[in-house]
Amino acid sequence: MNTSQRPANTFRTASQQPRPKLDHSPVQRLQKSGRWQQTRRFIRDRPILERVYWFFIKVFLWLFFGSLGYVVALKYVPVFVTPLMVSRWMDADGSEGTHIYKKWRSYDEISKEAALAVVASEDQAFPTHWGFDFDEIQDAIKENQHRKRPRGASTISQQVAKNVFLWNGRSYIRKGLEVYFTVLIELIWGKKRILEVYLNVAETGPMTFGVEAASQRFYGHSAATLTRSEAARIAAVLPNPIQFSIKNPSTYILRRTTQISRQMRYLGGQKYIQNL
Repeated sequence: MNTSQRPANTFRTASQQPRPKLDHSPVQRLQKSGRWQQTRRFIRDRPILERVYWFFIKVFLWLFFGSLGYVVALKYVPVFVTPLMVSRWMDADGSEGTHIYKKWRSYDEISKEAALAVVASEDQAFPTHWGFDFDEIQDAIKENQHRKRPRGASTISQQVAKNVFLWNGRSYIRKGLEVYFTVLIELIWGKKRILEVYLNVAETGPMTFGVEAASQRFYGHSAATLTRSEAARIAAVLPNPIQFSIKNPSTYILRRTTQISRQMRYLGGQKYIQNL
């Protein structure tokens, strides 16, 4: 009478044994503990080194908790000034005057066509990503190998982190801080607040910041009544609002405005951002 046999394990031969779990022996743990004790004793025996050590610890803690508190405060308080605004004011040469055009408006007071336009133009994955669009980053890296002018892949969240908290320029330190603040605002602010701040601090023209200031200055009415075409034109100049003009759009800006309006329809209109 045939009896069923247990199938052989084809993934492990008789000569192969289960891999033992990695574990640090007591001697290794003592060695690591001993090195840490030696390091502490080395610092303690040198008063100047110890003061420097605690100075940097305190500076780090002050910066960390200070930045955390600042981010929490800006979740509720309007952002009235940014480093970019200060930089533009200091660099003003008189052609546009030294007056900065800006006016804070809450998210509910801004046409959702404007919110949809910047998402369609700058960051279509904004409702779903966690601050970084890694697909766009990989595509930009590949394209920039063959482009004379590098293409950026910053999300709206990254642009807000850079504009609100950091200075202009390119460096690994600034990029690292941008990542840090992007993570913080994604965790603390949420998507709706990030988009609200972006719509109020983004540079939209010479000495002009935010869609409310741009709407009043170039269209003669509030951002609450922006049409789809008007909102798309504002979004079209965002990559370079100093070179491109909302009031006197070039052929390129008019073509880009049409493309953004088309993308807004493809995304499904305002319902695309209604659950932020």
